[in-house]
Amino acid sequence: AVVAVKPNVKIADYLGIEAEKNVAEVTDEEIENEINTVRERNSREIEVTDAAAVMGDVCHINYEGFVDGVAFEGGKGEDYPLKLGSGNFIPGFEEEIVGHKVGEDFDVNVTFPTEYHAKELAGKPAVFKTTILKIKHIELPELDDDFAKDVSEFDTMDEYRADVKAKIAKRHETEAENRFESAILDTLIEKLEADIPEAMFVAETENFVRDYDNRLRMQGLDLKTYFQYTGMTLEQLRESLRPQAEKQVKLRLALEKIAKAEKLKATKTEINAEYKRIADEYQMDVEKVRELIPEESIAEDMKVKKAVDLVKEKAIIK
Repeated sequence: AVVAVKPNVKIADYLGIEAEKNVAEVTDEEIENEINTVRERNSREIEVTDAAAVMGDVCHINYEGFVDGVAFEGGKGEDYPLKLGSGNFIPGFEEEIVGHKVGEDFDVNVTFPTEYHAKELAGKPAVFKTTILKIKHIELPELDDDFAKDVSEFDTMDEYRADVKAKIAKRHETEAENRFESAILDTLIEKLEADIPEAMFVAETENFVRDYDNRLRMQGLDLKTYFQYTGMTLEQLRESLRPQAEKQVKLRLALEKIAKAEKLKATKTEINAEYKRIADEYQMDVEKVRELIPEESIAEDMKVKKAVDLVKEKAIIK
């Protein structure tokens, strides 16, 4: 019998790894974009009957497209709510709606992009027979203290804006920390010396495929349906997930070796806390989680996490 076994692993100089950590500064543009996103969520639609459409309005339209005088498939819509300026339609289409009123029938003349997905239409001029059924103007709330009170726990716009800035700064810090950790772990993989059997890569790839399937099922799909929609095959999915699986195998081996070399241990308290974290995340009873996951597996995972923390702690920020 020929059996694949875990390889002997060597890794040196894993403490004191150098990596960059660049935290982006918060710009005024970021703050205003964040506030405007909240502002748009709190907008209201006002139907107008005597004014022409302007950019930002939502126009309900009937339309039918023709190329060389012949209607084409997929070019017809009824009572379609189109927000002018959204860029959802062919370039130039939304601009042609501007200036027209409810009840008007008119032609929209556009040209399909040369890279359009329907090859038979790419680069061709088209005429859309269009009618506006309804125009709704988007009214945005004023950016004042009342707005701050409505959308936050603050009483003034200055306090709200300062809070938005602090949250963006925290997000930047988290992103920088994630990039820093990723760079360190990539360096660990480079330092790893091991003759890794193919079976480990295959097994981890299958784990990734199962995880992918589970995520699809949470969205009401499955792999079979996904393949029908995308035209992808199981083998192609495996191929796309393989590099990530290889990286995961190498990283786990490196961290396990470090945990062993540094004599890292998981305490009973830490193991119990991890069981509770998993139970809370999946909304399960702790005892049920204990039945499903052996304590030894939890302990091994905790040691690997401690190895990550140790390497990060000893890393040098460039």
